[in-house]
Order: sequence, then C-alpha cells, then structure tokens
Amino acid sequence: MHTGTVKAVRIEETGGPEVMQLVDVELPPPGPGMVTVTQQAIGLNFIDTYHRSGLYPIPLPSGLGMEGAGVVTAVGEGAEFAVGDRVAYCSALFGAYAQAVNLPASRLVSIPDGIDFETAAAALLKGQTTEFLLQRVFPLKAGQTCLFHAAAGGVGLLFGQWARAMGVTAIGTVSSAAKAELALAHGYSQVVNYAEENVAERVRELTGGQGVPVVYDGVGRDTFDASLASLQPRGMLVSFGNASGKPEPLDLQTLANMGSLYVTRPTLLTYTASTEDLRMSSAAVFDRLLAGEVKVSIGQRYPLAEVARAHTDLESRLTTGSTLLLP
Repeated sequence: MHTGTVKAVRIEETGGPEVMQLVDVELPPPGPGMVTVTQQAIGLNFIDTYHRSGLYPIPLPSGLGMEGAGVVTAVGEGAEFAVGDRVAYCSALFGAYAQAVNLPASRLVSIPDGIDFETAAAALLKGQTTEFLLQRVFPLKAGQTCLFHAAAGGVGLLFGQWARAMGVTAIGTVSSAAKAELALAHGYSQVVNYAEENVAERVRELTGGQGVPVVYDGVGRDTFDASLASLQPRGMLVSFGNASGKPEPLDLQTLANMGSLYVTRPTLLTYTASTEDLRMSSAAVFDRLLAGEVKVSIGQRYPLAEVARAHTDLESRLTTGSTLLLP
C-alpha cells in the first residue's frame, strides 16, 4: 500500500468513544520531506482519550493517535528515508489510527535490529516519556527516592524498570492488590494502595519522615494534594497528565508554606521538539530495551475497527501495560 484509499479513524466532534468512526480516506503521495508509513502496529495512549473527549482541544474534524511503527512505502523529495526502512514515531499529531500515514521524516526514528514493530509501537511514547521525566525534567541519581502515581500503567511499568536500572528507589501508587504485584515485579521498591492508604502518610513512613525529592503525577486532580504533601522541602512535583481530570488552580503561597516547593507541567512534545532531542530520547529507549533493562508489557491488542472498545477499556482502568491497535 503506497497511496490511495486507506482506513482511518476520524472524529467530527468531541465526546465519548462512540464519536470515533472508521472511514475510507484518500492518502496522497508524500510531499517534500515527508514519507508514507504503512503501519504494522499503532500505540494507544491516555492522551488520545483527552483529544477525543475535548479535555485537550484539537481542531476538528480530526484523526486521532500519535504513535505507531511500520514500513516506509513511499518517500517524498528530500526525505532521508528509503522504501523498506523500519520506522517508528510518537509525535504524529492526530493521525496514527490509520492503515497508512504521511509523516515528516524529521519526526521518524529508525527501529534498530532486534526490536519488532509491536515493541516499538508499544514502547516509544511511554519510553520517551519515561526518559524525559527521569533523566531531564528531574535528573534522578542512583540512591535517590521518588514517588510515581499509577505505577501499573503503561508509563508506570517502564518507569519502574528504568528507575531500578539507574539505582533509584521508586515508590509507586496503585489502586488494587493485583496492580501492586505488577508494579513490584516491574522495579518498584514499595507500593502504596491509594484506595486503602493515605499516600502522603505512607510515603513519610517509607522515607523516615523525610518525604521524597520528586513526585511524578500523571493522574491529576485525585492525587495532586497528596503529591505536594509527599515532597521534602525544595522538592519538585512533576505534573505530567490528568487521567482523573485537571487539578484545582494552585495558590502559589501553598508552595511556600509547604517548604519552598517546585511544580512543573512538562510535555513530551516540548522535550522532543528538535529532531536531535527526539532521536536522542528514542535511542535511550531502544538502548534500554536492547540491554534487557526495560521490557515492554503489551497487555492487550485490539483490531483498529474496535477502537471504541479499546478507549472504553482504557478509561475504565481495565488495561495493564501497553495497548496496541492492529491495522
């Protein structure tokens, strides 16, 4: 498949999973600097549900999805790839849910030998998120301790393994006993069941009353206060997602009162804005995978035609690890 008619998911309006329609779209030949990628696997990420629901507004009508892996089947003028190259990407804005896509060559990365399409599609966005959180937003060092919310999620399972490989003690929060076991098997030293325990109190107990220097919070509204309360003086709250909704507005005086705290709201797109940063980050992910220090767990696979069921399951917390759509 080079160009012509392909199946792709489109939304005309924001809302629940039912707004996604699988339709035929015309895929033109790739323009200058662009390549056509015929997809082998598509990554599903929580941010896709924000785009679909309208929590993160996008121009409509639109495609959905940011991450996938496949084979280059057509090359536009000046693009640096060749037909047959194996590539992956995780910053295709709103178009990955399709059999084939045209993408800027500057946003693609080569998949190294030893990594298959499913692993690349399941690992790249969550792996690059882990890389920039752990190594650049707050560069953790061996011997330090951190708190990570939703430790059994797709990013959480990669984060625990990466932290362990770096010699970092990661405390994870989970919502069930089954998820606690999963997190412990993926590198977390301790887990806190936030359905049953007071997170901040438990973190203080586990750290000898100190608190942690950094909390990574992709949950948002439900965990924000506990995250601040788990920090040691001059600690940093890295708020990188809103799975439970946006946190309430923050009074800056609170940061002073709680020990001169920092809060940052980073995005992967900012940290991989240049092709150089993108490729550095993806190389770090692939290196950890090839070294066996990080394994990606693909918890479930859905045909592209069942994308609504995939979104429903993700939002109902019925998934573990990474989820793939298969075109």
